[in-house]
Amino acid sequence: MNISGKFDVKLEPLSSHIEGRDGISFGRMAITKSYQGPLSADSTGEMLTSRTSVDGSAGYVAVEQVSGTLDGVAGSFVLQHYGTMKGGQDFLILEVVPDSATAGLIGLAGKMAIRIEDGIHHYDFDYTLPV
Repeated sequence: MNISGKFDVKLEPLSSHIEGRDGISFGRMAITKSYQGPLSADSTGEMLTSRTSVDGSAGYVAVEQVSGTLDGVAGSFVLQHYGTMKGGQDFLILEVVPDSATAGLIGLAGKMAIRIEDGIHHYDFDYTLPV
């Protein structure tokens, strides 16, 4: 299945125990999202970031637990993020953590893409569920 929709995201800085050197800075953020569309869900998670001294170059990893309904099926699952940016161009992987799904979503596998158009966040989710 392949679905698309929108989401709202809120990032809140958390204290970080890491101090960078040589132009590197680290950050830690709490993530709160609200998904709309075929994925009707809320999520919470945490993000770790690293910025370099070169404008437009950075990296991040994150995990978020998504709880709600996916095409009308209730449950939750965990998404794992891996992202880098160089010169303003980003590379991003979001995958469902194996065996993280609950209730009607048990066995869920998939990958999600994120697009930002005119300041609005969109998701494209390609997933499979056991029959």
